[in-house]
Amino acid sequence: MRSSLLVTALPALAVVLGAGAAFGQAPPLSTPEPSPKASVSQTVGLTEMTLTYHRPVVAKRKIWGDLVPYGEVWRAGANANTTLSFSSPVKIGGKTVPAGTYGLHMLPTEKEWTVILSTVSSAWGSYTYDPKEDAVRVTVTPETSDYTERLAFSFDDPTNDAVTVTLRWEKLRVPFKIEVDTPAVVRANMQAELRGLPHFFWQGWNQAAEYWLRSGADLAEAERMVNTSLQIEENFRNLTTKAAILEKKGDAKQAATLRTKALGLASQSDLNQYGYSLLGQKKTDEAVEIFRKNAKDHPGSWNALDSLAEALGIKGDKKGAIESYTKALALVKDEANRKRIEQTIARLRTGK
Repeated sequence: MRSSLLVTALPALAVVLGAGAAFGQAPPLSTPEPSPKASVSQTVGLTEMTLTYHRPVVAKRKIWGDLVPYGEVWRAGANANTTLSFSSPVKIGGKTVPAGTYGLHMLPTEKEWTVILSTVSSAWGSYTYDPKEDAVRVTVTPETSDYTERLAFSFDDPTNDAVTVTLRWEKLRVPFKIEVDTPAVVRANMQAELRGLPHFFWQGWNQAAEYWLRSGADLAEAERMVNTSLQIEENFRNLTTKAAILEKKGDAKQAATLRTKALGLASQSDLNQYGYSLLGQKKTDEAVEIFRKNAKDHPGSWNALDSLAEALGIKGDKKGAIESYTKALALVKDEANRKRIEQTIARLRTGK
């Protein structure tokens, strides 16, 4: 029975193979690439960056000035375009580059390299590169580096508003810097988010107003946002935000009136957070007064007394700090905070 089935199947197989030969060569099976694909990513502030490339090896070859000729545009990798993408506008060499995906090319010479971002990111290598399609060019200086057998890219030294992209291969590293106006990106993102569900809640409008104030943006827009927050719900947080905006605008009298009103609505947590915010602004005396009010309004709270003690310590009032820490110690229940407060009191008493 099995033999008859095989005999029946063979003519059918011959027909399929014959059809394959007629329509073209059969596709190859997958094997490892000599220069495998790789990608690296980094977030700078809110801006997401991704660099995708293929990684050739040295393989005992002479790279610079030979495999990669001087004076010719190079794909900065192998195979298809090396690409660099940004989710927000960035600056390279002082020039603004819009959000998007770009082909990354390099023009090496013995002393200086030109890093090129092309608006075309779908080409194969640099064979069809056209300088008319450049988005930006920047001149950089290559540096000697530890040996790297397989070409590698990395995002180095990221901060909230900048990062350095570095190519490493053989004994060379080629860095170039990308800068981001993160406050502008955050503000644009907040405006977009406020078109969604946060639009209906006081918290989002207040958070945006606070950020506008901190980042030095338009105070009129910050005030408009906090007014929207106040219309939804008036509370300690948004009243203090508006007070800060008015103070920044020069209206200290109205700011003081709003802060007094805000304190009447404040919870223990509100006052504690506000006190630490003042400490962060180096307004130590004002912070101490807020912590004193919180401790007075909530005499059974070890946390309020602990925060007051910390502020007094920062102010340099060692005696007052020890007194407040001792009161907190009598109320605290959990062992970890008891031990911390005991150690702090001992340190204040010994001066160590």
